[in-house]
Amino acid sequence: MTKAKVLFICSHNSARSQMAEAIANNLFGDRLEASSAGSSPTEINPYSIAVMREMGIDISKNRVKHLNEFTGKRFDYAVTLCSDDEDFCPFFPDAKEHLHHGVNAPKGTPNTEKGHLDDMRSMRDDILAWIKRTFIEV
Repeated sequence: MTKAKVLFICSHNSARSQMAEAIANNLFGDRLEASSAGSSPTEINPYSIAVMREMGIDISKNRVKHLNEFTGKRFDYAVTLCSDDEDFCPFFPDAKEHLHHGVNAPKGTPNTEKGHLDDMRSMRDDILAWIKRTFIEV
């Protein structure tokens, strides 16, 4: 059986797309091959590492990737995860189907470690629920 190839895209490849890649591979790795990239990659957000570890998934050794690394590679799905209200979502032309799930960073949380973790948990849980709904039949 050939696995469907999915590329998760966000701006920095530091949290949303990294979490989506790991969640998709963990839940549906028998039928999906997920990757992630960003248009302006930075570094993996330590809070995303922490909240994924809470799920038993280690992304601490992942590396950020630029979207250009995937130019010319074919994907069944390109999924943008940029927020609907503030991010620029890059377009990836080498995919059969393009999906968008806007993941907005929660606003107004105090600038504390607990606040950052709560924000990242909210993003993780949103991505997890969307991936379950979207790729259950793939």
